[in-house]
Amino acid sequence: MTLRSVFLLTGLLGIALTSLSAQADYREHALAPAFIDTMVSEHGFERAEVEALLAEARRQQPILDAISRPAEKAKPWHEYRQIFIQPDRIAQGVAFWREHAEVLARAEETFDVDAAVIVAIIGVETRYGRNTGSWRVLDALATLGFDYPPRADFFRQELAHYFVLAREAALPMREVKGSYAGAMGFGQFIPSSYRAYAVDFNGDGRVDIINDIEDAIGSVANYLKVHGWRRGEVAVAQARTAAAAADPLVARGLELERSVGEFRQQGVNVPPGVDDAARAALFRFEGAEGLEYWVGFNNFYVITRYNRSPMYAMAVLQLGEAIAAQTDVQFQAVR
Repeated sequence: MTLRSVFLLTGLLGIALTSLSAQADYREHALAPAFIDTMVSEHGFERAEVEALLAEARRQQPILDAISRPAEKAKPWHEYRQIFIQPDRIAQGVAFWREHAEVLARAEETFDVDAAVIVAIIGVETRYGRNTGSWRVLDALATLGFDYPPRADFFRQELAHYFVLAREAALPMREVKGSYAGAMGFGQFIPSSYRAYAVDFNGDGRVDIINDIEDAIGSVANYLKVHGWRRGEVAVAQARTAAAAADPLVARGLELERSVGEFRQQGVNVPPGVDDAARAALFRFEGAEGLEYWVGFNNFYVITRYNRSPMYAMAVLQLGEAIAAQTDVQFQAVR
């Protein structure tokens, strides 16, 4: 057998194994019996129903590939920023705001959350509903829940939430599509967030963030309110400081572990107008012209509850300001 033949045979074998894996019956996975028992005993599902849905779920290797290389880890801030803070997305945000002005105003008053950040989150997540995901949620959550060991427990819990959510909200489980991580709708809620924070904002008796923009807007606002958003407050401020003073203070996580006063005492120049007692965290970003240091406050932290990435929070806030500026709305979250 020639070397070329060996490579050809290996390639064909790989394709065959991939195909078999994609068609694997999740009822036969080692972790499936415990999952099925839980759905039956704790949530009241019929065993045959759970087994049938697991049998229909398909393992998707591209999902496993995608979750291993999230965009915010692959790109520096100045490149990540360009994805979201660009003319088309800003213009689409202005049009979205004008089209849904009444609903956004009602959400702002009902939940005491700035409309600009609601619009920006929907803009970052799905381009205002243009890209809500192409993966069957059933496939995404089964793939990650059974075949992604680093977070399999978490995604199996989300799969369980999806079963219950589909029953509660009358969702067609086999048809709903979302992100590769199983997030759905205009605001990309995973099933547990859908169940916990989504609201019926149009009063039709259903909670539908997938097809109903009013429910989606109200649900994003409710999520922010529950997590402590403070309307009208500055969320983040750029710190003018030397790297030698700032680097030892850069946050390792997302928690607001210091006060503004502490940062000022350590030589981090936080802009005036922010109280010394305010809780804060210092973040370092790779800007187009070098390192940038930003101090995040309460509202910055709240956005990281939506997506646990400082760059995501920065993109939301800067997009929100850019859209608000063209909508003649006062929104100064970045200083």
